Amino acid sequence: MSGYGWQMMNSNSIFPKEHAIRAGRDADGSTIYVGRAFHETDLLPAKVIPDKHAAFVSFDGEEHPKTEYEVLRSGVFVWEFATNGEIPTGAIVIGKTIDGENLYMGRCLHEGTQTPGKVQASHGCLYIPFNGEELSFQEYEVLVLK
Repeated sequence: MSGYGWQMMNSNSIFPKEHAIRAGRDADGSTIYVGRAFHETDLLPAKVIPDKHAAFVSFDGEEHPKTEYEVLRSGVFVWEFATNGEIPTGAIVIGKTIDGENLYMGRCLHEGTQTPGKVQASHGCLYIPFNGEELSFQEYEVLVLK
């Protein structure tokens, strides 16, 4: 089994592109990486965009930028298709709600982007932070440790 780890970052950090796990591509062509960040009381999966010196999380219907976050490093991962809140075997826990619910990294195609966000099984969907909003999708891929 492959190991992985998290690296603390902020908007001034030198981004570890060669070791970070890629998650997608933004509308402007920027590479998006797997991350997580705290928002209010939750640790949330985040889309990290080094070109924008920030990570972005979705919460309560909105996209929230973060200047302090963690980036997933190393490990061998695959993306597996899922629907309606399903979590494939081997998916890694990326975050957790204040109520103790595990959150997972998912991604989907939307408006010419491949955008990651949080899969919240109890809600039956993937939420992505996109253009200031939190959008939900019933079909998505989930990050799984190979």
